[in-house]
Amino acid sequence: MTVHQPPEQSAAGRHPSTGPTAGAAGAGPPGVPATPGAPPARESEREATAVGRLAGTVERLRLELDRAEAHAAGRAVVEMAVGVLVERLRCGPTEAARQLESLAERSGTSTLAFAADLVNQSAADEISALARGFVAGAAEPSADTPPAEPVSVRLRSTEADALAGDAAAAARSMLEHALRPLGAAAVAIWAAHPDLSLSLAGSAGFPAEEARRWRHVPPGVPTPARRALDERSAVGYPTLADASLPSIGQHEVRGGRLAVPAGTGGRLIGVLEVCWHDALPEQSQSLQRQFEALAQLAAATLETWGGQEPPGPEPDDRQFGELRQLVDGLLDPCLVLRLSPDDDHLPRFLIRHVNPAFVDFAGRPTGAIVGTRLLEAYPLAAEPGGLAEKVEHVFATGEPFRTHDMHLAALVDGVPLTTRAQVSISRHGTHLAVVWRLGDGTPRVARLLQHAQRLGRIGGFEENLGTRQIAWNETLFELHGLPPGASPIPLDQLAEHAHPDDRHTIGRFLRTLLHHRRPASTAFRLLRPDGVTRHIRVVAEPVPAPDSSPHIVRGAYQDISAQHWTEVALAATRDQLAQSEQQAAERSRLALQLQHAIMPPARGPLDLHDLHVAVRYRPAEKDHLVGGDWYDALTLPSGDVMLCVGDVSGHGIEAATGMVALRNALRGLAATGAGPAQLLSWLNSVTHHLTDNVTATAVCGLYEPGSGRLRWARAGHPPPVLLRGGRAGALPQLGGILLGAVDQADYEEGEFVLEAGDTLVMYTDGLIERRDESLQASLTNLTGLVEQAHRGAAAGVEGLQDQLDHLLRYSSADTDDDTCLVGVAVR
Repeated sequence: MTVHQPPEQSAAGRHPSTGPTAGAAGAGPPGVPATPGAPPARESEREATAVGRLAGTVERLRLELDRAEAHAAGRAVVEMAVGVLVERLRCGPTEAARQLESLAERSGTSTLAFAADLVNQSAADEISALARGFVAGAAEPSADTPPAEPVSVRLRSTEADALAGDAAAAARSMLEHALRPLGAAAVAIWAAHPDLSLSLAGSAGFPAEEARRWRHVPPGVPTPARRALDERSAVGYPTLADASLPSIGQHEVRGGRLAVPAGTGGRLIGVLEVCWHDALPEQSQSLQRQFEALAQLAAATLETWGGQEPPGPEPDDRQFGELRQLVDGLLDPCLVLRLSPDDDHLPRFLIRHVNPAFVDFAGRPTGAIVGTRLLEAYPLAAEPGGLAEKVEHVFATGEPFRTHDMHLAALVDGVPLTTRAQVSISRHGTHLAVVWRLGDGTPRVARLLQHAQRLGRIGGFEENLGTRQIAWNETLFELHGLPPGASPIPLDQLAEHAHPDDRHTIGRFLRTLLHHRRPASTAFRLLRPDGVTRHIRVVAEPVPAPDSSPHIVRGAYQDISAQHWTEVALAATRDQLAQSEQQAAERSRLALQLQHAIMPPARGPLDLHDLHVAVRYRPAEKDHLVGGDWYDALTLPSGDVMLCVGDVSGHGIEAATGMVALRNALRGLAATGAGPAQLLSWLNSVTHHLTDNVTATAVCGLYEPGSGRLRWARAGHPPPVLLRGGRAGALPQLGGILLGAVDQADYEEGEFVLEAGDTLVMYTDGLIERRDESLQASLTNLTGLVEQAHRGAAAGVEGLQDQLDHLLRYSSADTDDDTCLVGVAVR
C-alpha cells in the first residue's frame, strides 16, 4: 500500500494575491480599464468588506482559543505548585492555593511565574534537568521585542500540556513555547505501533487537511520518523526535498527535518519530528539535549494518549443490520431477540439489541439487559400465558402477536413489580422484535425504589404468619450478613440475633405488632454471623385478614449504624471542643507573651553610629491571630549595622516560636561577616531543615557607617521605601524566593549609599495588604503616605517616631494581620 501524496499546489493557489488574475475588485477584461463607480465594482467592494469582517471574526476567535489554551496550561502549572506547598506546609489544597497567591503578591510577580519558579526549584526529575539546559541555550529577545513570558513558565506549560495526555495541545505548546525561538515552523508527534505503522498523535503548524491525510502511515513507508525508529537515534536532513523522503507537510514546509525517537523505560513508543522552512540548523550538543528533552515530553504524552484507531465493528449479518436500523427508528421501547445457539432442547431467547427508546420497567440500565437471556432478565415472564410463551409461539409459527393489555412482571431486589402494557411481537428471519408501550410510570417508580433502598440502606420483608413463608429482598440479606440463598429470620426469632441488652426492647416491639395489632418500630443491635454488630431500626405493620387476624406482616429494616456512631462522635466532639478551646486560649496567651518578650509593641529609639532607629509593632486585632512578624537592628562585631524585618507564615504558638528561631539564627549567621544575600541563603536552609513546616519572608540589610553604603537582599518580602529630599520611592524588586520553600536557593543582592537626611522604612505586609488591591497599588499608596508623614513631622528622633505612628494610624490595610514597622534615619 502506498501513501497518497498531497498534490503540488499551483503558484496561483499558494499566492492568490500575486497570480495572473490578481487585480482590483470588479476589474474588466484585459486591456479594458474598470470604470470607477460601476455597479460591478461596488458589488465587489461590498463582498470584500464582508470577507474582511468574516476574517476579523475568525482571527478574534482564534486568539480567544489561544488564550484559553494558555490559561489551561498555566492552571496546570499552578496546581503543581499547590501540590508542592501541600507537601511542604502539611496543609489542605485550598489553604495552599491561598498561600501561593499571597506569596506571589509579596514577591511582586504573577501567580503563574511564582508557581513555575517554585516547581523548577523543587523538581529533580530528568525532564527538569534537561529543561534547565534548554533555558541556558535559549536566545534572549532583542531590545525592540516586547518582553516574553518567563522561560520557566513556558517550559512548565509545555510539560503540563504533555502530561495531560492531549497530544494535539502538547504539539501546539511545544511549537509555540520551545521551537519557534529556534526557527522551527511545524512539529509532529508520531505514535509507533507493533505492526511498524505510525499514527499522527498530534501536530502543529500544518494545514488541517494535511494532518488528516497523514493520520496513518502504513508499514514499509520510508519516512524520517520511520528512519529514526529503525536507527534508534535522531536523524536529520538539511532539506526534505534533498532527502527524497515522503512526510507530512512535504509541500508546505520543505526545509530541514529532524526526527528524534521518543521512548520511556528503554522502549520506543513514538517520534518527535521538527520542521523548518529553511535549512536544518547546526546540531550542537546543547541543541541535541534540547530536542531530547522535548522528545521525552512527547513520550510522556504518548504514554496516556487515547487516540488509537478504534476496533472495527463486529461482523454482523445483513438481516440483523436491517432490523436494527428499523427498530432504532421506533418511538416505543423494543427488544430484538435471537434463539440462543447453545440451547438444543428448550427454546431460550437471547436479548441481542434494544433500541434507543427502550425503557426497562424494572428500572435497570440497558447495559444490564443486552446480552442476557429473556428469562434471566424477566424470570416472571415464564408464567402461563406470559411473555415467554407468546415469544415461543411467534417464533414457531411466524404469526405476529399483538395485544392492548398484557401483564408484565419483574423482580426488583426480590420484590415483584408488575405493570400493564401494549405488546407487539413479530418474527424477522432468525430474530424477533418485541415492542411494548407502558401505560404508567412503573419504570420511574422502580428506579426510584432501587435508589432509595440503596441510599437509605433499607431492606424490605413480608412474612406470612400462617404458612411461615418469608420474602426478603437482596438488601436485607446483606444487612443481616447472610448469603442470598440463606433462610430468612422469622420475627419471633429476631431476639436470638440481637444483643442481650436489647431483647426486652424487641419483645415490646413484637407485642405491639402481633398482640395489639398496631404498627410498631424499634432500634436494636444486630449480632451478625460474621461477628459484626450493626445498629438496626425495624418498622412493621400487620395486614389484617378478613377475620381481623394478623395474617401477613410487612416491614423494613434500616441500617442506622452510621447515624448512631455520628451521634456518639458528636458527643465526644463536644467534650473535645470545650477542651480544645481552653487549650487554644492558653496557647494564644503563651504566644502573645513570647512575642512581647522578644518584640514589645513600643520600643524606645536606638542610636547605632550615625543612624536613628525607631520601631513600632501592632499586634493582630484578634488574640488568636498572634503572628510571626519580627525585626532586628544591632551592631555586628565587624562594625556594620544589621537591619532586618521578617514575617513567618501562619499564626499562633508555631509562628511565634518560628519567629524566635529565625531571628536568633540570623543573628548568629551575621557574625560570620557574610553579605545579606549569603545570609538569606543560609537562613533558607535553616528554615527548610531545622524548623517544622515553616516558611517566611524577610528583608536583610548591612550598613557600613563610614561609607554610608547599604547592601540588601530580600526573600519574597515587600521592598523597603526610601525617603530622600521629601520624595519617597520603593527600592527595586530584587529576585529571591521565600524562606523554607526549597532546600537550596540563591538571592539577588543590591546596594546603594544612604545620605544624611535620608529615611528608610522597612515593614511587613500587614501595613499595606488589601484584599482588593495589587501589591504595586499598595506600594504606591505607601510611598504617598510616607511623604505625607514626613511633611507633618518634626526633625530628629522624635520626628521619626511621629512618622511611624502616622503610618500605622493612616494605613489603608484591611486585613487582621499583625504589623512590624522599622524606621531608619541618617543623621
